[in-house]
Amino acid sequence: MVVTITKDNYKKDVEEATLPVVIDVYATWCGPCQMVKPVFEQVARELADKCIFGEINVEESRELAAKFGVTSIPTFIFIHNNEIKGKERGYFSADELKTKIQAYFGV
Repeated sequence: MVVTITKDNYKKDVEEATLPVVIDVYATWCGPCQMVKPVFEQVARELADKCIFGEINVEESRELAAKFGVTSIPTFIFIHNNEIKGKERGYFSADELKTKIQAYFGV
């Protein structure tokens, strides 16, 4: 399951998370974002027991996108113990995204 991250649930779902967090920063009007959405959802289902998967809509949560310094979308942010481990931009296949998650979190 992918959680929609907003300023209201950010503390609980990201800062206080006990599992690593993978966030997809996107916009509904962004073609590549829409192409990667099903891939992100597939990986979220496959790794649901290892990571929390969240999404931030830049149109609805500009302050969170700015907090992470997002300048282009899609951007994926990898966080563990409330520390940004990495950021990646662009489209990824499911295997590429899983490889990134493995590299950042070892899961």
